[in-house]
Amino acid sequence: MKHSNYHADISSQPEADLLARLTAGYADEDRQRIADALSLALDARDEDALTRPRGIDVAHIVHQLRVDATTVIVALLSDPYIRDSIDAGLIERRFGAKTAALVQKVNWLNTFDEYHKVESKQPDQAELLRSMLLAVVNDVRAVLVKLAYRLQRLRLLKDNPDPELRRNIALETLDLFTPLANRLGVGQLKWEMEDLSFRYLEPEEYKRLAKSLAANRAARESFVQHFMNELREKLEAAGIPGRVYGRPKHIYSIHKKIERKEIPLEELYDLHAVRVIVKDVSTCYTVLGLVHSAWLHIPKEFDDYIANPKANGYQSLHTVVVGPEGRPVEIQIRTEDMHSFAEYGVAAHWRYKEGSKQDQALDRNVNTLRQLLESRDDEQGILDSFRSEVFEDQIFVLTPKGQVIRLRKGATPVDFAYGIHTEVGHRCRGAKVNGRMVPLTYVLKSGEKVEILTAKHGGPSLGWIDPHLGYIRTAHARNKIRAWFRQQDHERHMKAGKQIFDHERQRLGIREADLEQLARHFHLPRGDDLLLALGRADVTAMQLAAALKPQDLMPRPARPPRSRQAPARDEITIQGVRNLVTHMARCCNPHPGDPIIGFVTVARGIAIHRQDCVNILQLPLEKHGRLMDVAWGSEPEGFPVDVEVRALDRKGLLKDIAHILTGEHINIVHTHSLTDPQDNSVIMEITCEVTDLGQLSLALGQIAKVHNVQAARIVTAA
Repeated sequence: MKHSNYHADISSQPEADLLARLTAGYADEDRQRIADALSLALDARDEDALTRPRGIDVAHIVHQLRVDATTVIVALLSDPYIRDSIDAGLIERRFGAKTAALVQKVNWLNTFDEYHKVESKQPDQAELLRSMLLAVVNDVRAVLVKLAYRLQRLRLLKDNPDPELRRNIALETLDLFTPLANRLGVGQLKWEMEDLSFRYLEPEEYKRLAKSLAANRAARESFVQHFMNELREKLEAAGIPGRVYGRPKHIYSIHKKIERKEIPLEELYDLHAVRVIVKDVSTCYTVLGLVHSAWLHIPKEFDDYIANPKANGYQSLHTVVVGPEGRPVEIQIRTEDMHSFAEYGVAAHWRYKEGSKQDQALDRNVNTLRQLLESRDDEQGILDSFRSEVFEDQIFVLTPKGQVIRLRKGATPVDFAYGIHTEVGHRCRGAKVNGRMVPLTYVLKSGEKVEILTAKHGGPSLGWIDPHLGYIRTAHARNKIRAWFRQQDHERHMKAGKQIFDHERQRLGIREADLEQLARHFHLPRGDDLLLALGRADVTAMQLAAALKPQDLMPRPARPPRSRQAPARDEITIQGVRNLVTHMARCCNPHPGDPIIGFVTVARGIAIHRQDCVNILQLPLEKHGRLMDVAWGSEPEGFPVDVEVRALDRKGLLKDIAHILTGEHINIVHTHSLTDPQDNSVIMEITCEVTDLGQLSLALGQIAKVHNVQAARIVTAA
């Protein structure tokens, strides 16, 4: 038999080595049972001519999860050759009824026609889910072994010459098995299954991302090592024992974050990631306080999963700090038990004391899955309930013929059109949802029936990939549109790129920009190449704006001098605007640094309360609309820019514009409005503080879509 040379394939090793590996850590009685099962698995290895997942390799996978001996034995006895050639009665006589029942369950899970090609008859998804969940209810170990078999199947796929088969298995893995692994908390299996599936589904993107990560790996590792040494020194100085080490990177999760946040690789926070393991929960919070006092932290990136565990029982503190050289570092802080549960999930169940927090979390997990089986008559209900848990970031919509299409949450009819077929996407000109015409920017919801209206000829609009306009949300559609434009006429690309460049420059109030220097910023040889890249949508308008520097702006028009001093520590900012009428509520007397919230009073402006003030907590529901986000003053960052908005005046216009600016973390320093009563037009002059022009470009694009707004641009000197 020819064995795979994949690094995780251990089945070809000598029997003595395998026995030592698979029996490590078990009592003598269990070691003998494992040895008996291994002898059968070795015979299967030697006699089976087919290349398929071997029970020995799967047993090694589950052994690494530190499961009980029975799980290792079940993995060995579920070898497909044993299943096909040895009577189930023999298994029961040699290993007992309970072990034989588990083997039978795994064999049943392994014999779906999931490996057949697309044209083969597919199993009923609801019944498949029911059966898998029943296995969880009876004994979660059966599904654990099934997940390990799926992982080994993915490992072997790299040698399979059929790309369609690789794609089908990878799709099914991401649709069904990785969400189930996540629900059961088995992180080690989930991460590798995701990375391998991504490798088969998008090989070019996988290689590009892997190459980018490898390109500066040495510098990244050196930086993380330096940071860890500094953190260890601080822990030792504070007398806190703990383990500090770098967190491994998973390519698929990095890919999903890049896709979700639409930012380049180098801007991800968790490229530099560190984990701290301590003895107990109180020490976790002590370490958190030490970290936040030593480095500036990014509040919006802080998550307390200890006080608020994830649905699968995961617990940890997550924070991001600004480390040396201004580089962000993600830090996870947890106890040994939390770490074990995060890595092994349900596989760690047999190592916990009965009644422990992790044991209780596992019970909640399995009980939640049991609840999905209450009604055997509601097949679709089971499917929908399971999907609602494992596909939180996805939606399922229908074609006019009833075919189900899976899309990213937030997807539009244009995304749907490209999900049907590339040509349908290119020629999409309109859409109906449940028989009603909707704009192409409409956000689809699960269960809706979508019909695409197409033109006989033509292609996509360049505006579809402008993030300001909201036409698409999926990388699939974006890549197809960019590919279409790359294939079009060179002159048309140049013309479109010049239009985009001029439009962005004019909107940002930049009279001249060094095209050659900008091209070098994007690693392009000439300015014309940048225009081509803009026309082909390889470089977006927002990326161009982000590359422009503050000094590129024309001089700001002269204004009466006004103070630009930093707000005092006890000054209040109301939704990004300073110097509004406020007073401190006497009921809770907030002090600088306290979490606060504003309440609009009838006659005294905005009252500032502590967020935990009893009067706020007991506020009647009908008054919640008078609450406002407020913050203590902080030192301004970035540089000032004057923005002009022309619009038809209406109630709430300034509030809508301020909401967009604060949502993009742009501080509003000053506003001035001039209204013409004859035609009800208004000119708003807003002075902002921004950190880069890309940030402001995105905000201007959103403001331009606000109801009654006619134009939004940066004001410059004549």
